[in-house]
Amino acid sequence: MAKRTPLGTIGKGRRGISVAGWALRGAAAGAAGTTALNAVTYLDMTVRGRPTSSTPERTVEKLAEKAHVPIPGDGDTRQNRIQGLGPITGLVAGVGVGVVVGLVRAAGYRSQPLVGTLLTTLGVLVASNGPMTVLGITDPRTWSATDWASDIVPHLAYGAVVKTTMDAFDRL
Repeated sequence: MAKRTPLGTIGKGRRGISVAGWALRGAAAGAAGTTALNAVTYLDMTVRGRPTSSTPERTVEKLAEKAHVPIPGDGDTRQNRIQGLGPITGLVAGVGVGVVVGLVRAAGYRSQPLVGTLLTTLGVLVASNGPMTVLGITDPRTWSATDWASDIVPHLAYGAVVKTTMDAFDRL
């Protein structure tokens, strides 16, 4: 039986969806959320005329260095590979957080809309910015208010889309 709390409901429902089924639904929700995050980011870049961030590429280079895995190629070829791998790290983080959300759903947790959106947003912020911070690529403590807004708004879009998508899967 489910138990209601101020933050949401905990306990298995009668849906009969397997853990793997919820993980796959979470992956799909994470992919949808990542698309929303990218769309909001690109819209911000268009409106403000700001350049792309180099942090994903710098993260790829630092991770390759730490793992002692060379990125093959010389000059432009190597740089093109790094530019391709950078966005993939964001996709992995977005889909990965979606899978975690699906697993939490499989465990029986159903949050209120605002709570779920904020928790998912926090999760994807940590998943995307955490490694870059640990590797010394960025330091959120030094960010301006504009930097924070440029980061939080797209991640909030991600959180809202993931939460809405997961709730829609519950109604199917």
